[in-house]
Amino acid sequence: MINRIVILSILITLNAEVISAASSDTIPPHWFSRKPQFKVEFETTPAFVPGTNTFLRGNNPQDKRISASLSGAFRIGFSFNPATREDILYRDTYQGIGIGATTFFSPALLGTPISAYVYQGAPIFRVNNRLRIGYEWKFGAAFGWKHYDEFEAETNAVASTSVTAHMSLGIKALYSLSSCWDISVGIEATHFSNGNTSIPNAGANSAGLSLGISYNIDPIKGYSPKPSAKLKEEADRPEWMYDITVFGAWRKRIVETSEPVVCPGKFAVVGLGLSPMRRLNRWVAVGPALDVQWDESADLDRRWVDGTFGDNIKFIRPPFHKQLNIGLSAHAELTMPIFTVNAGLGYNILNPRGERRFYQSLTLKTFITKHIYINTGYRLGKFKDPQNLMLGLGLRL
Repeated sequence: MINRIVILSILITLNAEVISAASSDTIPPHWFSRKPQFKVEFETTPAFVPGTNTFLRGNNPQDKRISASLSGAFRIGFSFNPATREDILYRDTYQGIGIGATTFFSPALLGTPISAYVYQGAPIFRVNNRLRIGYEWKFGAAFGWKHYDEFEAETNAVASTSVTAHMSLGIKALYSLSSCWDISVGIEATHFSNGNTSIPNAGANSAGLSLGISYNIDPIKGYSPKPSAKLKEEADRPEWMYDITVFGAWRKRIVETSEPVVCPGKFAVVGLGLSPMRRLNRWVAVGPALDVQWDESADLDRRWVDGTFGDNIKFIRPPFHKQLNIGLSAHAELTMPIFTVNAGLGYNILNPRGERRFYQSLTLKTFITKHIYINTGYRLGKFKDPQNLMLGLGLRL
């Protein structure tokens, strides 16, 4: 009798494992395999604008302190179907595109820029089934600045281009009123900059309160099951990934001759990044990188042709190796479905004379296939000196 019970228990255990494995194997391999949950949303953000440069502090044609902004945006987004692997592993993650407008209550000085951006958010923890606290980032471009023009005294010296980057990061509380309606409230910081593609590039920042309301179109019934032990083990298994990124951009340059001079024209920047990344779990990866970058505007200060000025200023072209940066950096990235956010700290072991050796980077990798991504990034020196954009493609092996 005891032997029969033991045999029956073994059969039940084996059968349960087979069922668990089978159910794991039936999960769709990609989120496109199931209809996502789409939603539309309106968001508004009243914010404080700190006086990070003299133009904002009142050194402008109207002698006006610019200290507040108000933005409104319409957004279309989606979350993953509860039956997909993405929602089981990254429950309640959402992403989409937004279009909005920002006023600084000074259109004659700054204009009223219109932003287009992608965004993604996910819960950090859940209070209950209705309330969750999470993060959200936005990355895009802002169009329509009343930008700087040296021949017009009343134009904005915060930006010297009509288009700038738009970057935001916030913490939000999201509450489900019903299966169709959600509301959100949070705090958000925003940065506008042209990435040193033109000068001046003082930029503008804001920090404020975000308020949103969203409507879920044709709500999907069902709830994401907890990931099975096998699925969690697979998703969180440490492994090495190898990223190869090629990027380019353009920039402006101020050189020191007899006095600081803005060089006419724009200069090319071309770079290559080789980065082995160690995935620690489904959310986090870390690793070193070899960064190689050529900057056409580097090492010009010492090569100024004496007696040339203004639009006719001339330089002797430096040799290739004098405009080359080679650095080593450490990176950490948030790995989520579709998007990966990567932050790096680096130090140049070879760099042109006068360049910052300590540099930082922040990049967004948008995966268009499992292995190919679009790279959009920004490089700084000493956390404050804009260097250049990093726009390109990458391959993950």
